[in-house]
Amino acid sequence: MAEPTIQSAPALDLSTRLALERTRASYERTMMSWTRTSTSLITFGFTIYKYFQLEGLRSRENQLIGPRGFSLILVSIGLGSLVLATIEHRQNIRRLDADYPGSPRSLAMIVAAAVAILGIVAFVAMVARA
Repeated sequence: MAEPTIQSAPALDLSTRLALERTRASYERTMMSWTRTSTSLITFGFTIYKYFQLEGLRSRENQLIGPRGFSLILVSIGLGSLVLATIEHRQNIRRLDADYPGSPRSLAMIVAAAVAILGIVAFVAMVARA
């Protein structure tokens, strides 16, 4: 009985391997850019919330949206953009892995997950402090 053979990915020439590395690095940089933008939105929203909470300032009745609502919107936009960027990043990496398997784990995804967890904690803290 013949032993099953494991087929490995074909060896890539230097120019193809470098092109793959550049493409993957580009995906990682894009994900990190989205993570930085999301972090800015989340922290700016939380900062506005805390400022108005510590100063004891309340929104006026005739305002369309108060500082708490604006803060929640900023944090929500930050979390939403991080989720959408993560979905896009995963699709890009999966497409690349389908053609050329064996790429390393995405460090940008790990950082994005940490930022998302902190953003969710900030959002829950803001909602719970009504």
